[in-house]
Amino acid sequence: MLQPGLSKEHTFSVTDALTAKTVGSGTLEVLATPILIARMEEAAWTCVAPYLAEGESTVGTLMNLKHLSPTPVGMEVTCRAELIQVDGRRLVFHVTAQDSHSQGPVGEGTHERAIIQNERFLTKAQKKLAGSR
Repeated sequence: MLQPGLSKEHTFSVTDALTAKTVGSGTLEVLATPILIARMEEAAWTCVAPYLAEGESTVGTLMNLKHLSPTPVGMEVTCRAELIQVDGRRLVFHVTAQDSHSQGPVGEGTHERAIIQNERFLTKAQKKLAGSR
């Protein structure tokens, strides 16, 4: 059952492929904000996935994030998502990230996801290719 308090952590190493310079979000060889967001989303969706019905998943609908501290290549980062609110199909998470040597958080914010029916969602997306509504 989906209820506030569920949480999940995801730890990864910052590689050259995950830097702002490589992904195009900046010029420096530090963890890129888009990668930080993606890893926070991963922690959130994997947190709730075991509790969803067959044929359901979640999609991100909002991310409000402060990227507070740079993380260099070679350092590990742990992203954590905690479910703080369930409002029908809308799920709200508190997300944080910490690196292995941080004096404070690398990033923190809120993230929202919506529970969707996979088949219905994909059908809606495919209709865009056909130009229909």
